This record gives sequence, C-alpha cells and structure tokens, in this order.
Amino acid sequence: MAIQKDSTLGASFVSEVSFEDFLWANSVFWSRALNIPLPHAYVFPQSQEGQDCGTSSLNDTSDEKIEFINVKDEKRAASTTLPIQGETVWVEGLVPGIDFCNHGLKPAATWEVDRTGSIAGVPYSMYLLAAESNSGTEKEISISYGNKGNEELLYLYGFVMDDNPDDYLMVHYPVEAFQSAPFFDTKAQLIEAQKGEMRCLLPKSLLAHGFFQVNTQQKERDDKITAGQVCNYSWSGQRKIPSYVNKLVFPDDFLTVLRTIAMTEDQLFQVSSLLQELVANGEERQPSDTEVRAAIWEVCGDSGALQLLVDLLNTKMMDLEEGTGSEDADDELLNNAQVKKMPESCIRVQNDSLELMSRNKRGSIVYRRGQKQLVRLFLMEAESALHLSLSEGN
Repeated sequence: MAIQKDSTLGASFVSEVSFEDFLWANSVFWSRALNIPLPHAYVFPQSQEGQDCGTSSLNDTSDEKIEFINVKDEKRAASTTLPIQGETVWVEGLVPGIDFCNHGLKPAATWEVDRTGSIAGVPYSMYLLAAESNSGTEKEISISYGNKGNEELLYLYGFVMDDNPDDYLMVHYPVEAFQSAPFFDTKAQLIEAQKGEMRCLLPKSLLAHGFFQVNTQQKERDDKITAGQVCNYSWSGQRKIPSYVNKLVFPDDFLTVLRTIAMTEDQLFQVSSLLQELVANGEERQPSDTEVRAAIWEVCGDSGALQLLVDLLNTKMMDLEEGTGSEDADDELLNNAQVKKMPESCIRVQNDSLELMSRNKRGSIVYRRGQKQLVRLFLMEAESALHLSLSEGN
C-alpha cells in the first residue's frame, strides 16, 4: 500500500505502508479516541456554504439562547454538560492530554465540552473537571471509559479489570442446531411472532438478584434489571406463576425462544389451539407477541427452556476449559506469573519459579477466567430454577 504525502513546502513523496503499520496506527487511534459531540455545521462545513458565507461555525459564539443537556459518551461514558445548537454529531477523535487518562471504576474526573470557550478560551475545546470526592494532589487523574465488560475493554483498549463489575456473558442458541430441530419452520414463525432473541447478554449485575445473590460490587446506576417476568395468561387456569419468578435472572426474550425450540409436536398443537381460540371471535387479526408468548408458557412452562439453557451453559464451559483447564488453572497461571513490560516476542522466559508474562497474555487469561466464573455462576442459577420448575410442575 502506498500513501502520497504533501508537505507544507509543496513537496510530495510516496511512502510504503505495511499491514503492521496499519495495525499500529489503528490501535493508537482506537485505544485513545473519544466520542466527541460537535455541531453538524462544524463537522460538515460544506452544508453551510451559501448560508453563512465567511463565517466560521466553530468561532460563532453569538448571543442566541443556549440549551444544555446531560449526555453520556459511548466510548468514555463521561457525564458532561453540552450546549446544543441545532443538530449534534458525535465524532470519534483524539484529544491531546485527556487521552492520557486511564480508566477507573471510580474516576477522579470527567471531561466536558466548552462550546463558547468561556472556560478553556477556545470554542468547542474540552477540559477535565475533577470529581467532588477527589482529594489529594498525588492521586492519578482517571476518567470512565464506560460501563464496559472485559471483552470490550480488551478489544478496544488492550487491558482488562480484575473483578470487573460490568463484565457480561454472551449466550446463544446455535442457528445450525435450530435449523435441524423438528418442526423448524413452525417454530421459526412462532419465534418471529414473539419477537424473541436467539442470543442474550447476561450482565454480571443480574447475579445480585438471583437465588444466590452474588455480590457483584455493582455501582448504583439508572439501568434497570430486565430479567423478564413470566406471563400470567392462563386459559385453563392450571398454570400458576412459579415461586421462583422473582429470582429468575434470564431475559424472557431469550427464554421464550428456548421454550419454543423445546416444544414437542403435541405442545405445538396445543399452542395452535389456544391461539385459534383467542382470535375465534370473528376479528381478522393476528395474535400479538405477548399473546403468543403467553400461550407457549401456558402449554410448556419453564422446564424445557431451562433444561436447554443448562445444556448451553455446560457446553460453553466445556469450550472455555478445552485446552486451558478450570478457573483454578487460570488462577495458578496468574499467581505464578509476573507481568513483564517487554515485546511479545520475548515472553515465556523462565526466571526461577516465576514466569515472565506479557500484559496481553495476562489480560487474555483474566478475561478467560472471568468468562468461566460467569458461566459457573449462571449455570448455578439455571440449575436451581430448573429444579424448582420440575418440582412445581412448570
């Protein structure tokens, strides 16, 4: 790949850029980039031609009324006060100085956008605002990169957090396995009618509301736990709400898919009969997604779905442990290793009983161990719910 460069002196030359050069530049940018809110006219100045001739949209700080809103940056999730004038465009960019700040679970500062330049002296500049609880001149200035799990932190920034309260587990039902299931076409139509999801994210924070109420050290936040409540629609009056409904940590958007996949031929017939009865009053309409979910739960209960979930989590654990061992094996690797600041090509040097380990390798092991821990904990939740659902006839 060749790139032509134009210097300020008018000279130009061609430079060969390798794939390794691209990877370096890409990692430099994305590991430091901020998602910056800027006015549309500043990001796309050509759209203003003919309207604001000779006027810089960046330096236009006229006396019109300015409205302020609180926003959260998707990449750094820093609470910031932003004046809005017209349409706002979020742009990824580098901000010298602020990009030096490391991520902290309890950040010492937030960054803010100074639209008028009244604070920093330059319109649309950015500055750091110390948190009220931050005291002491020797404390590192950290900001929040957002409520991100270790997978995202490792991919975007190249580091992980031990005992990350924002970690999560992805669980999905394989499409290939579903396509080979009996009555695939009918079940696929039912899943579409329910607006179900073939996969789900299980945040670590859900465990604080389950059977074992694991302390996840989760910070107080506005996001609500949406672990789906069981539909209480009962045509026969025989299906009672389970005793464990308030302890079920798995989203109903995913559980209803598992209920559908686990259905037998007889259960499919019963669901069809219930839905036909529902719309048999002469109205030309299709059952709603809520009604379809309710009919399936009425017929199937939870045991089939929870058994599938237990199987999925057991399979995921086997995949994680294949070639790497258990959580204890990862703990032993981390306890016996010393992080070494050296190139990847120099790792795995044995020094007495202490193995030198690169930061990248350590981060990968911490991430892998965290996934195993989450699978184990969510598996305990699924098995407990399955035991209760079977004992209660659900």
